[in-house]
Amino acid sequence: MDANIRTARTGDAPGIAHVHTRSWRETYRGLIPDDFLERMTSSAAQERRETSWGQTIEISRERVYVADLNGEIVAFASVGPARDHPGYDDELMTLYSLQTVQGHGIGRQLLHHAMQDSRTGGAKNMALWVLDRNPTRQWYARQGATEAGEKQEGELREIRMVWDDLTRLLR
Repeated sequence: MDANIRTARTGDAPGIAHVHTRSWRETYRGLIPDDFLERMTSSAAQERRETSWGQTIEISRERVYVADLNGEIVAFASVGPARDHPGYDDELMTLYSLQTVQGHGIGRQLLHHAMQDSRTGGAKNMALWVLDRNPTRQWYARQGATEAGEKQEGELREIRMVWDDLTRLLR
């Protein structure tokens, strides 16, 4: 599959919210409590995400990228200054794709686009948090990330994954 990777526009917010909500349902079922998952993927949650993504894009709170396949947003990613990753310049805040396009290289394209943009902006490294039981954790490792710490919030344990040298990865 050959998707068009581009910077998100405000009008992309509904498509991003759809992918965000649907991918949570597809990815996190059985990994997080059902009642929490239901609250995070309800139609009201999708509406809130649409508003939030529209604002994020409009005010450039994060740099947001989409993968457009035949006019449909099938994946997205966002990057910004690292919030709670001491020593890291940028944070991969989100990277979600619909299950139907997973395994076709679209996530890798998005990740590399985000890394290249971060590097161009002066970032030397990047980090993210991933749920410890999320199978995507191994995917990030295959993309060159290494584990560098963890945090616990209630029942959820997250692992810090890092890329220490974006220059080396983007050659």
